[in-house]
Amino acid sequence: MVKERMGIDMLNDMQHQALDVWKSGRGDLILYSPTGTGKTLAFTLCLLQALKPPMGQLQAIVLAPSRELVMQTAEVMRALATGYKVTPCYGGHDTKDERASLTIIPDVIVATPGRLLDHRRRGHIDLSGTRLLVLDEMDKSLELGFEEDMRQLLRGMPNLSRRILASATVLSPIPEYVRLHNPSTLNVLAEEVSQPAERITVSQIKSDSKDKLDTLRQLLLSLQNGRIIVFANYRESVERIHQYLLKANIAASIYHGELDQQRREQAVAMLNNGSINLLIATDLAARGLDIDKVEHIVHYHMPVNQQAYIHRNGRTARVDATGNAYVITAPDETLAEWISIDKEFSPNPCATTMPPAKMATLYFQSGKKEKLSRGDIVGFIANNCAVRAQDIGRIDVRDHYALAAIPRQQATDALQVLKTAKIKGKKVRISLLK
Repeated sequence: MVKERMGIDMLNDMQHQALDVWKSGRGDLILYSPTGTGKTLAFTLCLLQALKPPMGQLQAIVLAPSRELVMQTAEVMRALATGYKVTPCYGGHDTKDERASLTIIPDVIVATPGRLLDHRRRGHIDLSGTRLLVLDEMDKSLELGFEEDMRQLLRGMPNLSRRILASATVLSPIPEYVRLHNPSTLNVLAEEVSQPAERITVSQIKSDSKDKLDTLRQLLLSLQNGRIIVFANYRESVERIHQYLLKANIAASIYHGELDQQRREQAVAMLNNGSINLLIATDLAARGLDIDKVEHIVHYHMPVNQQAYIHRNGRTARVDATGNAYVITAPDETLAEWISIDKEFSPNPCATTMPPAKMATLYFQSGKKEKLSRGDIVGFIANNCAVRAQDIGRIDVRDHYALAAIPRQQATDALQVLKTAKIKGKKVRISLLK
């Protein structure tokens, strides 16, 4: 089932252990495992073991601290939980769509705490019958900023029988209001944490000036292959870096908390589908995002703490891949004791251009709610322009829009033809994302 629906040949050791612990006990499961090791799949498979057949009532809730993590988790659960209704709830998109999806009671809700609490307060959903609860990234879900929301939500679930708490960071103590029952702890951090580190080469780049922009530009020009994420500590810095790189003819997208949800979704989609090779982001992008095959992580600003450093680097060297991390230091900066440098790196002064992305992204102003599917988009493109079906890349269909990657060299001509064509008998506004 997992191979057919997720494209995974076999479960890893952590996932096998999690299932064994869950099956062998009747209490709660606390799972500590490094970023990128497949915790979402692990707790999804555990939930599937405990779900009763669909019965028209809410059985399980998965809470995650960010909308991106909610969307990623919901996709995994929908792929595996055949026959069950899985409904995501998160901020940044139309509440009316969510309310409509809750009129038929889901079997599983995947949500951010704030949005789920809002639905409960408005009377859109009754949580009292919920038997199963997952707290993903629990070190974030249970921190002080979420405490009151979490207390209220858990008070509204008096009939919980089992809980799964998952994190890449040990949380001690776990708040009493979670009401753990006979918990078993599976901690593979000690077993696994050195392995990603061994697969990441950490390099220091010394900047001649306090303003590191020129050093960053030359570093990026020196990295001729692979996807890159540049991390900065502030939203304003992300915007400033982006504007500087655009003037230097280096294409990039940005990701931070002040962007609306659609722009954030599109930035990740374009990195995943090969339309851009570079993302500039705050630490919001260090957790919960489903980004494939990132080869290079650049620390433009020094991480604020060790956990931020670990989570940033966790974007690369995922599963069995290798990766590179670059730490840019100004003349007056010293490295934290928890940053171990493998070598110094000097950017190539002769590098003047970055290779262009191979794909471009078509934006369709129509999505799931308008009954548009991936198959519809493939047929529409292949039947109306010179782009062959096998050359169409990743397609993402959201509630009210869709994105399709096509070869960049064909994008402009294809758009001119597709703008005048009809999909499923209707004209849909189509454009190229920049």
